[in-house]
Amino acid sequence: MEKIRVSSRRGVLQGMASIGALAALGGIATPVFASGKTAGQPNIKERTPMFAYVGSRTTRERNARGDGISVYRVEPATGALTLVQLVKDLVNPSFLALSANGERLYTVHGDLSDISAFKVDKTTGELSFLNKQSTEGKNPVHLAIDPTGRYVVVSNHIGASLSVLPIAADGSLQPLTQLVKLEGPVGPHRVEQKQAKPHFNPFDPAGEFVVVPDKGLDRVFSFRFKDGQLTPAESPFVVTRETAGPRHLAFHPKGAYAYVVNELDSTVTAYGYDAATGALKPLQIVSSLPDTYTGNSRASEIEVDRSGRFVYASNRGYDSIAVYRIDPSSGHLSFVSATQTFGRTPRFITSTPDGRFMYALNEDSDSIVAFSIDAASGALKPTGFSIASGSPVCMVFSTHQA
Repeated sequence: MEKIRVSSRRGVLQGMASIGALAALGGIATPVFASGKTAGQPNIKERTPMFAYVGSRTTRERNARGDGISVYRVEPATGALTLVQLVKDLVNPSFLALSANGERLYTVHGDLSDISAFKVDKTTGELSFLNKQSTEGKNPVHLAIDPTGRYVVVSNHIGASLSVLPIAADGSLQPLTQLVKLEGPVGPHRVEQKQAKPHFNPFDPAGEFVVVPDKGLDRVFSFRFKDGQLTPAESPFVVTRETAGPRHLAFHPKGAYAYVVNELDSTVTAYGYDAATGALKPLQIVSSLPDTYTGNSRASEIEVDRSGRFVYASNRGYDSIAVYRIDPSSGHLSFVSATQTFGRTPRFITSTPDGRFMYALNEDSDSIVAFSIDAASGALKPTGFSIASGSPVCMVFSTHQA
């Protein structure tokens, strides 16, 4: 079995670099760790802090500078991050998922055929390796845990398949029990659409369907998930605009709408969602770019805020986060603005569970930049906090508070 090295030295790493100097920051060369208490904060024994887990790309083939999975303590008042652990000797831990109880963390290994499970110490945030299993596919890019916590579903980007693996009572992964192939006519993009390419597989808010954007086929698939098995929904897919390249999807918290970010044409499609059948009905397509931007760009990540009033989508090329307002009566989007991420290639964006802060993970400038979120307007404002992080591509938060 591959040996996984978990660093545990103590010290402090907290980036407060100015936004203007962010592009000069490099990857983290030496792991440094935080103490258990910060001035003005309660002792760690009195309150379980929030932690952020950041996955990265690590291989030379990807021209990557990441070191593994970084664990940060999140300062709730400011959004600042302090490194507490770096789990090294991992190949491209590029997408992460936490169990609902926060006790287990799972990661895919991009460009390989594996996913791994870790035990989480909820007091310190630190990870310890449990086990690894094969997805029986190539380049797993996303994984989602079903609402019962008994299964994980994985998208294999190359080979175009979905894997279902059971989760044991101790959180370890069990061997694959189902492999579903995605098929259909490829899109017309000569480079990116030579084959089917599933990229994301979230569960819907009710946990009854898995919805899968496929960048290669210009389709978004729907599968019913029951008793650990995927079966095509009554309406098994919806076709997107040609060369859209649907990449990721975010559901409205009320479940009536879903929003898909289309990588290849830098757009967002609003869909009506039928929670009873898993069917998607296209309602609207809007650009993720200002109409004055004329260069090349590709969209990457999407998120709906917890109030259901705003949508955020990230752009790579025009390195920014687009902000949209949701019409509550129709689900339609209105473009509000695009905020620069002060770094290159924001592959991933996410907000804290309380909705106060958003982070842009700038993959090609090796940085994580924090923004405050205006609750009334949805606008993003840089907090002044940034931290160096090699090739960051995913970030998830613990939510447990003692």
